[in-house]
Amino acid sequence: MTNTNVLIVEDDESVARFLEQAVTEAGYSAESCADGILASEKAETQGYDLILLDIMLPGRNGFEVCRHLRAMSVATPILLITAKDTLEDKIEGLDSGADDYIVKPFQIGELLARMRALLRRGAAMPAVLRIGDLTLDPATRKATRGGKQIFLSSTEYTLLEYFMRNAGKVLPRAQILEHVWNYQFEGRDNVLEVYISYLRGKIDRARPALIHTVRGVGYCLELRLDD
Repeated sequence: MTNTNVLIVEDDESVARFLEQAVTEAGYSAESCADGILASEKAETQGYDLILLDIMLPGRNGFEVCRHLRAMSVATPILLITAKDTLEDKIEGLDSGADDYIVKPFQIGELLARMRALLRRGAAMPAVLRIGDLTLDPATRKATRGGKQIFLSSTEYTLLEYFMRNAGKVLPRAQILEHVWNYQFEGRDNVLEVYISYLRGKIDRARPALIHTVRGVGYCLELRLDD
């Protein structure tokens, strides 16, 4: 664990010190910076295993940092830390390329649990996943259907990967939320339905459709030749 390097991007000095202490006490190596542009440069040039990223930053805000890093093919897991807690903010953060989202104030135990989940998720580079003519390469994060590339946001990728690893299984809504977002959204939040709609618009333009709704339960990804 001591070789796990975490970049903390937070412009509030007291919060940055608190996070750095928590991260180092958990056994990780931590480095802090307070500027979005500097954070982008560090993440591009140094091999961090995880980034803890505030949204309200000087130079370049957290959403912009995420978009920049993903555009530069930096795949380091990013956990956004912010006081913004509306559904729109959650969706913008995840669409910008973040892998997870935690709202201030939070318990340090929850933060560390989310960090462990992201570190586990990024640890393996398995073989290409394939369902019918849909393929997903976890090493390159490249998806294709019928030989045509599909461009996915970070959250869309994580959701599709989870579906493909559980192809043919009916996945309850709560289980999907817990795995993909590591969070139990309140009943009024429809973030899962939003992302299911996004995915369907990208991978189910071709027939047959692969993502199926199981009413009252959740969703299932499978090839049904009779559709």
